[in-house]
Amino acid sequence: MCFWGCFLYKKLGKNDGKGLAMDVGGGASIVMFHGDLPYSSKDIIKKLETLNEEHVIGAGGFGTVYKLAMDDGNVFALKRILKLNEGFDRFFERELEILGSIKHRYLVNLRGYCNSPTSKLLIYDYLSGGSLDEALHEKAELLEWDARINIIMGAAKGLAYLHHDCSPRIIHRDIKSSNILLDGNLEARVSDFGLAKLLEDEESHITTIVAGTFGYLAPEYMQSGRATEKTDVYSFGVLMLEVISGKRPTDASFIEKGLNIVGWLNHLITEDRQREIIDVNCEGVESETLDALLSVAIQCVSSTPEDRPTMHRVVQTLESEVMTPCPSDFYDSASD
Repeated sequence: MCFWGCFLYKKLGKNDGKGLAMDVGGGASIVMFHGDLPYSSKDIIKKLETLNEEHVIGAGGFGTVYKLAMDDGNVFALKRILKLNEGFDRFFERELEILGSIKHRYLVNLRGYCNSPTSKLLIYDYLSGGSLDEALHEKAELLEWDARINIIMGAAKGLAYLHHDCSPRIIHRDIKSSNILLDGNLEARVSDFGLAKLLEDEESHITTIVAGTFGYLAPEYMQSGRATEKTDVYSFGVLMLEVISGKRPTDASFIEKGLNIVGWLNHLITEDRQREIIDVNCEGVESETLDALLSVAIQCVSSTPEDRPTMHRVVQTLESEVMTPCPSDFYDSASD
């Protein structure tokens, strides 16, 4: 059951049209899930009105993301989604109540939202570590091997919770490194769960594909547009390969050969060189750990959905074979 409070604040006065002031200037309501935002509706809207392009921290298929800093030092991430049609409100609010009821250590929690005449402003926990995509591909500091393993583990647990333990069960539909966020300790949390389905239902069937990201999409998902738990598992397998290799799924070195990261892995497997997928900058990689990770990833990216494991099975395997590996020789990623 979702406990939430709704507070209405009607702003009077002139709208200057800057930043998000236009969104909230004509009247807006704040919905807070579980009552866990200790601010008045007026205080939140006042802060929203000050946000502009200088506060943008990200943008993607679902909208622009702003950094929202409150006076007491707490920081949140605000995702702005434009309304699509007149029936948008009732449907979206009902679904957001469900998403707001979902709380888990390895998920980015939805704290509440602002309902304005022109958009929905979703209020999430802010994670200072940024996205996994940034950590792998944009930051100068190398993401160490142990941190990568823990990130894979956390993302697996978050997705497993969505598939098996939350009510209703949720298919993510857009698992990718930019949707895995990191806290200050590099602990992973799955973000944007539920949004692809919401926007698909509001727009059209084709949005299923548009919402996903090429390179991560399962073959049958590309063909039919029908998302299942097993299409999420495929995307998670691609994510694992990205973390292990340090390469994006559509890295230029693959594309020029007509491959993606899964095709590259399959090519290496045919030559018994699959260990060469490891990021050459990683040190202290145990051979058994790498083999166990690759075994899970290979199962996840099977072209046959029925052959892919469930996320519960993925978590169980990672916990038993990766988090507590047997003693082994170290695998030198720089060797032949």
